[in-house]
Amino acid sequence: MSKFETYFLMNDQDVIEYVKEKLDIFPADAVLTSKEIGDGNLNYVFRVKEESTGKSVIVKQAGGEARISADIKLSTDRTRIEAEILKKQGELAPGLVPEVYLYDAVMCSCTMEDLFDYTIMRTALMNHEKFPHFADQISTFMVNTLLGTTDVCVEHKAKKDDVKNYINPELCEISEDLVYTEPFNNIGNRNNVFPPVADFVQQELYEDTALHLEAAKCKFEFMNNAQSLIHGDLHTGSIFINDHSTKIFDPEFAFYGPMGYDIGNVVANMFFAWNNGTFTIEDEAEKADFTGWVEQSVEDTIDLFIEKYGRYYDENVKDHMAKTPGFKEWYLGTILRDTAAVAGLELVRRIVGLANVKDITTIADESKRAAAEKICILTAKSFIMNRDSFKTGKDFTGALKDAVAKVTV
Repeated sequence: MSKFETYFLMNDQDVIEYVKEKLDIFPADAVLTSKEIGDGNLNYVFRVKEESTGKSVIVKQAGGEARISADIKLSTDRTRIEAEILKKQGELAPGLVPEVYLYDAVMCSCTMEDLFDYTIMRTALMNHEKFPHFADQISTFMVNTLLGTTDVCVEHKAKKDDVKNYINPELCEISEDLVYTEPFNNIGNRNNVFPPVADFVQQELYEDTALHLEAAKCKFEFMNNAQSLIHGDLHTGSIFINDHSTKIFDPEFAFYGPMGYDIGNVVANMFFAWNNGTFTIEDEAEKADFTGWVEQSVEDTIDLFIEKYGRYYDENVKDHMAKTPGFKEWYLGTILRDTAAVAGLELVRRIVGLANVKDITTIADESKRAAAEKICILTAKSFIMNRDSFKTGKDFTGALKDAVAKVTV
């Protein structure tokens, strides 16, 4: 009887045995090593490698509670969702996600391609690396996987079946709490607020009731708009990248929600990288080069999304009423509105919420980190409060620049 017929959390040795038993990837006599390399908040990630050849795979296993907090209980069905969605995204956006080799419902694990020659994008950006193909590739991924799973392009009953299949209540609850609720009131008593900005947070977030109203509207839009099969956690820590290629992974938060949730997350996390570059790069020319690239990448990501959206829409629209003159433009406007709102929500929650980002927390100079956090919060408020006014890439970078002008180090 196999030890893997009953679920348990594996260690390095278990994973080696598991790969040998479940996968026909390595020779039977292969000498394998395993190392747990996960640095996320939820799962366990193992790299299994044959040292003599360098061949390797990734085994990702879900536990019943988050690594970030034992108080966060989770369904291990999220691994099924991730495996299925990576396959679906691979069909819609070929070459932009890792290949899945095996999903195991018993061990709640997913074995996939090891992108060993890629770097986690957040890490690369904190080293102030630039990637010339990122905006083009991420915009293609988002148009194809987001617009390509809406009622605009998919037969309605088939889409509704998918909505049922990818209901993801536990992970949606995390987003509802940590993105849309607690950053504005600390009702869960879990916020991580940097002491030098505590008064600023109190005034700009906790006491701003007009902001709370807009955040509440956004929360219920997130919970009730089953628009598209979204990744649900599309930040720079969920992207592998190198000079030639972009690979999106880790879609365990996926469900049918508003398209702008993914696009806004990308924008916000690029702005975290911008702040890191602004406040950690000493050489002014190097700083201007990196931050200028980040700004241009954000603008290009939005503008290329708009351009590709128009083409994809025209080529794939199926719903008769969606062909009504003016509807395509109206629909795009709702996506950009949601994009701005979520960019703001992500900027806020990563500054004061439970899960901060290293781009900001590793800024060693306290006054510079405080300035970065204030810039993020003020940019966020502009996005949330004025979300209907963001129509182009320059509108998004303009909000950042407006916030910078209000903050002194």
